Amino acid sequence: MKNQAIELTTFKLNNCTIQQFISANKEVDEFLKRQKGFVSRSIFELKKGIVHDLLVWRNAEDGTNAMHKLMTELSDSIVHDLIDQSTVSWNIAPVEHFVNLGK
Repeated sequence: MKNQAIELTTFKLNNCTIQQFISANKEVDEFLKRQKGFVSRSIFELKKGIVHDLLVWRNAEDGTNAMHKLMTELSDSIVHDLIDQSTVSWNIAPVEHFVNLGK
């Protein structure tokens, strides 16, 4: 995982549940699978109504390019309406340290 990048976006939901939000993300998931450098995506709540959207990329440049592309190509997606845009925090950074089971 070292030499990869982590993208973390947090936000509050607009009048929907986490399951409704995840269901609405099918289009975004398919978009991500086609993007250069995409590795994985996880969506979770640590507090009710506050979503953490965690993506792993091969590098920060690929993740940043995909984010800009998503905002253009999927600008009319219902997903944007389910997010309180004033609460969005988007960050991406290269992984500096990684430990695994070392199989």
